[in-house]
Amino acid sequence: MRATWFPWTATNTRWAEINITAFSAINFRNLAQVSIEPCPGVNVIYGDNGHGKTNLLEGISLFSGMRSFRGARNGQMIAEGEKFSRLETSFFAESRDQDAAMVITDSARDLTLNGVKKEAASSMIGRFCTVVFSPDRMLLITGGAAERRRFIDAAMSQIQPGYTNVLYKFNQILQQRNTLLKDISANPSLKSTMDVWDMSLASYGAAVICRRHNLVRQLMPIAAEIYGQMSSGREQLELKYDCSLARCLPDEILGGSRLNEAMAQISEQYQNQLGESLASDMRLGYTFHGPQRDDLTVLINGRDARTYGSQGQKRSSVLSLKLAEAALLADLLDERPVALLDDVMSELDASRQDFLLNRLQGWQVFITCCDPGPLRLLDSGSIFRVESGVVTQMRGE
Repeated sequence: MRATWFPWTATNTRWAEINITAFSAINFRNLAQVSIEPCPGVNVIYGDNGHGKTNLLEGISLFSGMRSFRGARNGQMIAEGEKFSRLETSFFAESRDQDAAMVITDSARDLTLNGVKKEAASSMIGRFCTVVFSPDRMLLITGGAAERRRFIDAAMSQIQPGYTNVLYKFNQILQQRNTLLKDISANPSLKSTMDVWDMSLASYGAAVICRRHNLVRQLMPIAAEIYGQMSSGREQLELKYDCSLARCLPDEILGGSRLNEAMAQISEQYQNQLGESLASDMRLGYTFHGPQRDDLTVLINGRDARTYGSQGQKRSSVLSLKLAEAALLADLLDERPVALLDDVMSELDASRQDFLLNRLQGWQVFITCCDPGPLRLLDSGSIFRVESGVVTQMRGE
């Protein structure tokens, strides 16, 4: 019997498992007509590049209410020459069996849930959760700070749907302040209105900072444990949220029951900082300080993974963060999200491949790969082959 990752997941009976029992697609990219019945455990989808593996995962992910993880517009997800695509799924979530259907046109994604038409596909956020790893997620390590902020903000939006509005308000006020900074040179009297904008920006900025910091604080031990198991204990992973406004506050205030106290202190600091930097911000024409410049540092054995990590270590780091996000979502929402891992096997050694195929027990996982070689490591689960948009089940659990 293989050990499960996170032994506490095996005994945490309050968790329910989000589980897709059926999925079908019509005219979705190159998937003309596809229907599958995945198993509740690991589902491996293999085939050559360009044949539709990622399309399958993309279609499933759309039921989370989020946009395409590939950044695609609606029209790009419709088969050439067709006017719409249709996706359907049967799944277990919120302690009951449910059905959903989505019709995608150039202008909209129309969702029906349990026979009831919804106003927007985004109504599924927080109701059907997925966690996605795709090759472009490597930018979480190799890219700039904006990529890492995007990861934190996307995770927060699933865990606390209200966070989306907080972040939107912060960005809206930030944009308005930046516009005002440019206008002051032509109309100096506008400077007297800056205090009002600074107070509002500081308030929303403090809320963003504290929620991001708290998320990283919760992700840290989970990601470290996953990475430790992936590397068989040979390497250690550490996360640090880099924000100058939060450095002077003790961790127990930022992450504990005194969150309101932390937000009040950071808001005051931020407002003071905005006032002190007003002259330089006017010269720059934008707001230099704030959470729009924060970063997440990922360390492996104490060294920055972005600079010193190997390709395998970087990929393992991103996987650990995404799986930690899944575990945290399960803990906070009382449901295990579906894990969608696209092109995940490359640049991983056999022991790390074995971890993904056999030790993610208690979760429904979809894994795509080109090389069927690692499938010999799979102890149990289902295998699907994709060729020219046709999906064939090669093995059932």
